Order: sequence, then structure tokens, then C-alpha cells
Amino acid sequence: MDFEFTDEQKMLRKTARQFVDTEIMPHIQKWDAEGRFDPAIWKKLANLGFMGVCIPEQYGGSGMDYNSLAVLCEELERGDTTFRTAVSVHIGLNSMSLMQWGSEEQKLKYLVPQAKGEKIGAFGLTEPGAGSDVAAMVTTAVRDGDDYVLNGQKTWISLCDVADHFLVFAYTDKKMKHHGISAFIVERTTPGFSSKAIKGKYGIRAGNTGELFFEDMRIPAANLLGGEGDGFKIAMASLDNGRFTVAAGAVGLIMGCLEESVKYCHARETFGKEIGRHQLVQQMIAKMEAGYQMSRLLVYRAGEMKNKGLRNTRETSLAKWQACDFANKAADDAVQIHGAYGYSDEYPVARFLRNSKAPVIYEGTREIHTIMQAEYVLGYREDKKLSNVLPEWPFDRKGKP
Repeated sequence: MDFEFTDEQKMLRKTARQFVDTEIMPHIQKWDAEGRFDPAIWKKLANLGFMGVCIPEQYGGSGMDYNSLAVLCEELERGDTTFRTAVSVHIGLNSMSLMQWGSEEQKLKYLVPQAKGEKIGAFGLTEPGAGSDVAAMVTTAVRDGDDYVLNGQKTWISLCDVADHFLVFAYTDKKMKHHGISAFIVERTTPGFSSKAIKGKYGIRAGNTGELFFEDMRIPAANLLGGEGDGFKIAMASLDNGRFTVAAGAVGLIMGCLEESVKYCHARETFGKEIGRHQLVQQMIAKMEAGYQMSRLLVYRAGEMKNKGLRNTRETSLAKWQACDFANKAADDAVQIHGAYGYSDEYPVARFLRNSKAPVIYEGTREIHTIMQAEYVLGYREDKKLSNVLPEWPFDRKGKP
């Protein structure tokens, strides 16, 4: 075991923190209130190599390890969940899925421009009637010559209005239930595609989230990811990667809560002393620190398993469940520590609390992860070896698995 960060990871953290402090912090309150952020931020993320941080250089990325992605997600969510979410979807759910399951032609056509930040990737799995119950989806893709004709709808899709490429899941054989689901690379410019943002969200307000609509879209058969019927296992593997980034972001949110709460504890006085001297306030700070340290260890253990090419569904599920719960509680306590001021936009902790709720729900609710962990312990659940795995790190010259 090695609990030290490499020099490269330390530099990444420093660069990401500087980026957050200069490019996000001065503007996020306004962006959050207006429900948008400056799209120029994408180019700035790309110029720093963040859009392909753990993608092999062969495919346009920075070639860093999977825990470097965790470092990046921590620092971005310390600024706002919006930006960690964007990286989670673009890298964790889309680009890493292409790296794991895509053909060489698909990687060159779609992964390379995404890793360079020239194109943005997103992920389309959830439907109005199909969230945790993936098999309840109704979107279909029917083979017609050299194409598939795609019809259906997706909802709660991050980057719905800004992404160029979408990884979309649809039934190619409904009779086969989840074995009849397939995955497709869908381009925004394809006729029959449309999207619509969801307004009035409780949190992550600066982020773009909404619905996708497919009406008789003709998708080239070459855009089928994996084979017909591979969609469910691709989706689950993609969620392993996405959940890893969500958990890492939750660590960053706890970090933000700690930083703001410690500053306030030293600045605010009651009954003739700093509020940090009061034991019940100290109890909340102590719980934040415990949650931060435990979550971080769970995240980096999962990341190291990714580096070694090991399946990490169980470990990532536990990290996502616990880190997101700890973050939600830390944000609630941060508001409590700030008192009435925590209930306003004068301090960022109210935004932290609003943002902290969504990750407890998406990419597997806390209830789903609770059941998963119990089934692992009881012996009811066992992970089989995947036919396609992420490439081990360090990557070879061609970034091959």
C-alpha cells in the first residue's frame, strides 16, 4: 500500500485548484442563480488536458492514471458540482466506455476528439419510466439494412443541450429483456434528434440537464457499441466508471464544506469565544473530517483497482454510497454551523446542500447500493469477469487493454 500522491498527481491537484479558484469561484454564485455557466469554460478545461485526463495519449488524452481522474473530480466539485458532473459524464460515462468497449475505428472517430476537448460526450440511459429499473426502458432500435432506426426518449440527461455525442441505450430485442438492450453512439446532428432542458432544479442549477428525443433517427450500424445485446453490461460497466467519479466529487464537496466551516468557526464568535470552541460545533467538524478521510480511502482503493485492471463494481458501489451520504450530511452540518447565514446565498454552504442531494439519487440511489452491498456480503451477488476491461495503467503505447 502506498498512500502518497505522485508528483504528477500533486501538480494536477494544484493546477485544478488554481483553475477552480480563478475560473469558477468568482462566478459560480451568479451562474447558479441564472441557471447557466459560460461555455468558454470547456475550452479552458481542454487546454489544461482535463477533458481526457485518464485517456491514453494514443487517443488524444493526457495518459494519467484513474486516481488522477479522482483528484480532478475532487477539486472541481469543491468549486461546484456542475463541473464535476460535466467531467463525470464526458469522461466517466462516455469516453471511458468508448475506451473499454469501442472498436479502433470508433475510438479514432469519437474518443480522440472527446479526449482533446474538441467534442463533448454524454450518456443516455434513464427514461421517464426507467431509472433504477433499467429493463423498463421503452426506447427501441430496429435494424433496417445498414442502419438502426432509433425511437424513444431519455430524461435527466446531463449536457443534453451541449454534448456532440451521446451513448444511448435501446432495445433491439424486447423479448430478451435486459439481454436485448444494445448501446449506440449517437450524434446530435443526426436528423430526428432533439433535446430540451429541465428548468427549476433544486440543485446543480448551473448545469445543463434535460431530455433527449429520438424520432425515426437512422443510426449507422457501425455506431453499435459492442454487439447486439451487449447494452446492459456496457451500461453497468459505464456506471462503475461514473460512480467512481461521483464518489470522488463527493469527497471534494466534503472538502469544501470543511474549508468554509473552519473559516466561519474562526471568524464567528458567540458568548465571548469563537464558535469553534463550542463542543457541539466541534462534533460536526469532527464528523465531516471522518467522512472526508473514510470516503477518500474508499475512492482511491477503487481507483487503484482500476489501475490494475481489476473489476471494481463492489468497491465502487460502496465508495459512491458512503461518500455521497457523508457529503450530504457534511453539507447539512455546514449550513447548521453557519446558522441563519447558512440559509442564504451569502455563503456557499446553502449551494453545497442543494447540490449534495442529487448524487444520493443518481447513478444508483443509496437504497440500490445498500441492497447491492448486502447481497455481496450474503453471497447472493457475485461479479463475473467482463469480456472487455479498461486498459491497465500505465498504458502501453497504443493504450490497449
